Amino acid sequence: MTLPRSSQISLDVTPYYHCVSRCVRRAFLCGRDSESGRYYEHRREWIENRIQQLAGVFALDIAAFAVMSNHYHVVLYIDKKSSDKWSLAEVITRWEKLFRALSGYTLSQRRYPRSL
Repeated sequence: MTLPRSSQISLDVTPYYHCVSRCVRRAFLCGRDSESGRYYEHRREWIENRIQQLAGVFALDIAAFAVMSNHYHVVLYIDKKSSDKWSLAEVITRWEKLFRALSGYTLSQRRYPRSL
């Protein structure tokens, strides 16, 4: 049974969290797929770059990470003090670093054009 994040994460207990994401159906994330013989090592750098990008956008520090052949582990430090200082405009700007609409502007820019 799934639980809401509010019951899984408590920054009062610890700001550090170990997160894992796995591939399904014998899919390969990195390395050589023994079934097909295909080589996926180039994806390791993509994943590392994305982890670093996300840490720069959100109030996260990467304490450690490991990218394996079919999963990865990330140990995150959640920097609540930093995020508490962000204004609405800062939150929107950070969000839009990841989610820009193809038209060049996003829904939040239409909703909050004067706050930016």
